[in-house]
Amino acid sequence: MRPSSEVELSEIIQGAQAVQIRGGGTRGLGRAVGEILDTSGLSGVELYEPGALTLVARAGTALAEIEALLASERQRLAFEVPDLRAVLGRTGASTIGGVVAANASGPRRVQVGACRDALLGVRFVDGRGDVIKNGGRVMKNVTGYDLVKLLAGSQGALGVLSEVSFKVQAVPEAEVTLVAERSLPQGLADLRAALGSPYDISGAAWVAGRAMIRVEGMAGSVAYRAGKLRDLLGFEAALADWTAVRDVAAFAGRPGAVWRLSVKPTAAADLVQALDLEAVCDWGGGLIWLLEPTGQADVRTAVAGVGHATLIRPLPGMTATAFPPEPPAVAALTAGLRAQFDPRGIFNPGMMA
Repeated sequence: MRPSSEVELSEIIQGAQAVQIRGGGTRGLGRAVGEILDTSGLSGVELYEPGALTLVARAGTALAEIEALLASERQRLAFEVPDLRAVLGRTGASTIGGVVAANASGPRRVQVGACRDALLGVRFVDGRGDVIKNGGRVMKNVTGYDLVKLLAGSQGALGVLSEVSFKVQAVPEAEVTLVAERSLPQGLADLRAALGSPYDISGAAWVAGRAMIRVEGMAGSVAYRAGKLRDLLGFEAALADWTAVRDVAAFAGRPGAVWRLSVKPTAAADLVQALDLEAVCDWGGGLIWLLEPTGQADVRTAVAGVGHATLIRPLPGMTATAFPPEPPAVAALTAGLRAQFDPRGIFNPGMMA
């Protein structure tokens, strides 16, 4: 099933029994079952106003198309969308709806927030086939339910996106990365110090013994802030590949299970050392990627109390679910939301199993 209009999408959902929602097939997790509902036919940029820093696109629009359009005006999606195809062993073209459904966000999240923080509005079709619109083309605070934030990161469990609108960002004039060879505990401590400083960091990562800090903005401001950080932490300007950090390139093509952990940054170093696994740390330690070669490590038990773990790429035979089990109160809220937006349970059934 590949609808080419919102009306056709609504009609398909009204008659569907169980569907796997798929854009480019580059980000989906879990074990969903059902007939494939391919949203790539809902494509095209509907509005782009560079002067207003606003873009509206249909959900099946290729991410590459949007990024090329923005680049032509020296603009970008501020939240730095990760490309995990190499890590997951997938092909295809990522769609903007899939980006929103996964709330896909890269290293710059420490400065500008996640995908959901740049999202202005959504249109989607719920499990009854009703078309719902929430938000608009400007940032504003109003009473009512913030379905824009709710749909971002919902993994297609609440509705099928048909249109999304974003605020975009001008590409900064200058960028400097400061690097130092550091042990994991010292490196993460330095990254937290940088993030807690007044110098407006746009990236803070640790990879293979290197701590990396990124500063972006006007050339004079970047030079000043980088100088202050050098004095504070003893880092030096160096070349760094933030795309590799964003895409977890260190684990691409290598055997093993890949886990994504969201944790308290102050707990990151002890957690990684206790598990004794290869790690890539982003967001000052708030995001940890782990490569687990055997599939036997009890990652979820280790992370309990300081965060949660998502199984991004399982090994054959692993029984762990992709998504972490929810506490009872959260599970009750989730069930209530799904009952409201997908009362027949047709969207991505089995995804959480």
